[in-house]
Parts: sequence; C-alpha cells; structure tokens
Amino acid sequence: MEDGIRPAGTGMAGATFWSDRSKKKEFAVSSAPVTRDAPAKDAQARDSFGKPFLTDVKTLRDRARTHLSSGVVTTTYGGDVKKTIDILQTILATEIVCVLRYTMHAVTATGISSEAVKAEFAQHAKEEQAHMMAVAERIDQLGGTPNFNPEGLATRSASQYAEGENLLDMIKENLIAERLAVDHYRELIRYFGDDDPSTRVMLEGILSVEEEHATDMHDLLVAHEGKPLLER
Repeated sequence: MEDGIRPAGTGMAGATFWSDRSKKKEFAVSSAPVTRDAPAKDAQARDSFGKPFLTDVKTLRDRARTHLSSGVVTTTYGGDVKKTIDILQTILATEIVCVLRYTMHAVTATGISSEAVKAEFAQHAKEEQAHMMAVAERIDQLGGTPNFNPEGLATRSASQYAEGENLLDMIKENLIAERLAVDHYRELIRYFGDDDPSTRVMLEGILSVEEEHATDMHDLLVAHEGKPLLER
C-alpha cells in the first residue's frame, strides 16, 4: 500500500460513508410494508382449511337462553332487522297489489279466448297470495307486524295496480308488473346474501315463480298480437 493512499471505504470519511449507507439500508427495510406474514383479518376465528370455527355446544346452549324475546333473531343474524322488516313490508304490499290485480283481471277479462286467459290470471293470483303469506310470516318471525292496512297500500307497493281497458291491456300490465318484480327480487337476493339466508332463500323461491309468470304473460301477448316481442 502506497503512503497517502487509502482504499475506498476506509478511514474516517470512508467509515462515515459506509455507516450512512448501512443506516439507510436498515431504514429502507424497516419502513417497507410487511405483507407476507400479515395475518388474515379473522385468522384466529378460522381453522387450517379456512373455515370458521364452530361454536361449542355449551356456548350455543347458553346463548339460546338469553334474549328469548328476540325469537329467531340471535347473535348470528348478520343483517339489520329493522331494515329487513321495512323491505319485507314493501314486498308484502307488492304481492298484495299483484293478488288484487290478477283477481280483478280473472273476473273481468272478456273477448275471444278470454276463458283460458282468465284461468291463467286466476292461477297467478293464487300463487301471488302464497307469496304474500310467506312474506307476512317472515315479517312475523323477525318480530315485526305484517302491514295489511289498505290505506297507503299503493304507495308501499313497488308494483302498480292497473286494471286495463281490454284483455290485451291486462296481459301487458301483468307482464310489466312481473318484469318489475323480477328485477326487484334479483337485487334483494344479492342484497341479503349470507346476512339473512332464510329471507334470501324465500325470495329465490318467489323469484322463480315470478319469472314463470313473466314468461306466461309474454307468451300470451305473443299469441294475441301474433309476433314475438323478445329476440330469440
């Protein structure tokens, strides 16, 4: 080594340089976001397969004895009970209006082939009444009181009550109402999801029938107008 010449990184200046670089490196490592070992939000509540742990029997028994007045609404209910009941009241009003409209049409429809159409209207009214009862019973299960009050019924209902001037108008009005119900119930099924499986499953059953009703009304409309309205 020649006099007066120091290798890079040695001596006071070099020591300071490497010390500063080391500190910067440590800072960079410590300030980097840690994601690899970050636990899942509910990792402690799940087993090795990612499934939630089941509550032990003793806890279930103890929990069942508390808040008996809440009925089926226990601590595992994931929804907002009040909001669910409000939504169900709207559905109830919608189904009542559908029962009234189909019943009116089943009684008053006239014209060529009206008897077959009247029978279809009557069958739909019967099925809508079954929906009405199912929704009312669910409201009762959740601690609410089904609203059958005719006052304000039209404003609570998503569907409109339209009598129709003739047989074709009646079919069209019922098709419109069924399309509205199908859209509305599809949205509500997604809304309730896993928060309220019982209400969701009930609505899925109702939706299936409403889709059949919409198809029936569409087919009747095609039969009476002589042309398809939906693209095939």
